Parts: sequence; structure tokens; C-alpha cells
Amino acid sequence: MAETPQTAKLAGVADAVKQAPGRGLPPVHLWRPDHCGDIDIVIQRDGRWLHEGAPIGREALVRLFSTILRKDPDGYCLVTPVEKLRITVEDAPFIAVRVDREGEALRFLTNVGDTVDAGPDNPIRVETGADGQPRPYVHVRRGLEALIARPVFYELVEMAQTRETPDGPELGVMASGAWFPLGLAEAAGA
Repeated sequence: MAETPQTAKLAGVADAVKQAPGRGLPPVHLWRPDHCGDIDIVIQRDGRWLHEGAPIGREALVRLFSTILRKDPDGYCLVTPVEKLRITVEDAPFIAVRVDREGEALRFLTNVGDTVDAGPDNPIRVETGADGQPRPYVHVRRGLEALIARPVFYELVEMAQTRETPDGPELGVMASGAWFPLGLAEAAGA
């Protein structure tokens, strides 16, 4: 297969990340490289990552790229110490595929292997989509969110408590000392 400029950029980003020292998440918030252009990577609404229209089939590569993803004022970018490439994100860059109640914590697992405890630093928020359906999200890190998958949202609704508000009974969940409204009880079918 012939190398295109896009595949060369992709390989360059992967090589740079592999050379980053240590384990865990790289300090992308500290890196200030010049913008080097766009790369044809799309994170679809369903969480699939595409490069030049084809799915990136290697989970390890998707995980690697997810660790250098940053949300800047000009959009979502893959960032290394020397390169910044803008990508397309159709909704949220991650999907929350599991939730577990661990004491007062609600621990989410994302489709790229991140775990995050909902709380004051990682709030849950619910928007209403154009179709009138709830679109729930949980903050993962530094402005990056995960769309909460529908089955996981149903689990949250099952855990929910009801509180009275001026608008009527509201369903919500407590997590690490914070209350997160999920919607009005009538709208949620309670």
C-alpha cells in the first residue's frame, strides 16, 4: 500500500506518542506546538474512529490517539510536543459504556478504556436532542466528555432518586457528594 501524506501524518503522530516518557496520560495541556493542519480522522457519534473513511481497527492505536486528544478553541486536536493536527468529532469523543456504583462514587468506563468518577470535577449533564430524547454526558478530562450510552443511562435512571423542584419532581443521582439531575420525573416515565 502506497503511503499518502495523510498516512505519513498518522504514522508520525503514532511514533511521537510512543516515544513519550512514562505511563499514563501525557501532559497534552502543557504542549504548545504550532498547528500543522488537519488530518482525516473522524470520531463518529457511535464512538468509532475513522481514518480516511475506514475504521481504525486496532484498539491499541485508538487508545493511543485518545491519550493525545485535546479540545482547543479551534476544535479537537491530536497533540504531540511538536505537532498539532485538527480532527473531526461528530458529538463527544468518547462513549461511556459502563457505570458502577462504588459507595458514593459512580465510576464510568469509556470505550477507550478510561475510568472516571462522576463528581464535582467530572459532572454529568443531560441535554435534550433534536429528537426530544435525552443526550447524557459525563466529563472525562480537560473539557473532553463521553456520551453516556443509552443502556448505561437507563442504569442511572434506575439508580435515580426524586427531588421536588419548582418545575416538578426531578430525577437525579448523587455522586461523590454532588447532585446531578437527569430530567423531570414525568418526562423520564417515573
